Amino acid sequence: MKKLSDIGTIKDILSRHGFTFSKSLGQNFLINPSVCPRMAELSGAREGVGVIEVGPGIGVLTTELCSLADKVVAVELDKRLLPVLEETLSEHDNVKVVNDDILKIDLHKLIEEEFQGMDVVVCANLPYYITSPVIMKLLEDRLPICAITVMVQKEAAQRICAEVGSRASGAVTVSVNYYAEPEMLFSVSAGSFMPAPKVDSAVLRLNILKEPPVKVDDEKKFFKVVKAAFSQRRKTLSNSLASGLSLPKAEVNAILENSSVPLNARAEQLKLEDFANIANNLGD
Repeated sequence: MKKLSDIGTIKDILSRHGFTFSKSLGQNFLINPSVCPRMAELSGAREGVGVIEVGPGIGVLTTELCSLADKVVAVELDKRLLPVLEETLSEHDNVKVVNDDILKIDLHKLIEEEFQGMDVVVCANLPYYITSPVIMKLLEDRLPICAITVMVQKEAAQRICAEVGSRASGAVTVSVNYYAEPEMLFSVSAGSFMPAPKVDSAVLRLNILKEPPVKVDDEKKFFKVVKAAFSQRRKTLSNSLASGLSLPKAEVNAILENSSVPLNARAEQLKLEDFANIANNLGD
């Protein structure tokens, strides 16, 4: 198989299979030959490791993962790409393509059936429009995996990797840090894709924590507090929580005082421990 990052090769393959890009699926295929090898290596793919790839596209990253890992299972939503992948991955006998929706598939079952005795990592070039839902599903499902390496919009990567308690942080920053340690790996220019998106991308890795860094009595309540806190970033935390949780302002102020959080604080100023304290003091 010719180099899958070559524009001529990509156009030839897609033309022969009658494939056209879907804007609704956010399809942008990598044409920068240096990106996928680097991403595959940094993902933790190696001997003794199995990889779940989300959205293989035409298989550019998949081929690199296959060359490093014991086994790759690629989950692809677009059934039009199945014959394309059958051609581009024909040289690899350690890959399986599953036509399914990553947001609906039972990943615990998939891991149990496909990766017996292996460490497992996830690797993906994610469409911008489903970045947060996919990342949060992978984390919330508490899968037996070591790390998640994803390419996302650069702005989203910066938000996820921001320090909790900094101005750049947001609800997704807090939520991700509850489950993992995020790490920015490298940037990828818009020109590295076909068709080229309007913004640059970045590759980040989430190293999964064995236990959350804070003790939370009720996780649903914790994430509800986080969501409410950042729902109105320009307002003080007191006002955001009162509105987002539908609670009297006086009750919210009492909770903040019991949690040792200043009444005039804003959500972006809080650490994980602060959100945990608020949730634990929230009551029913």
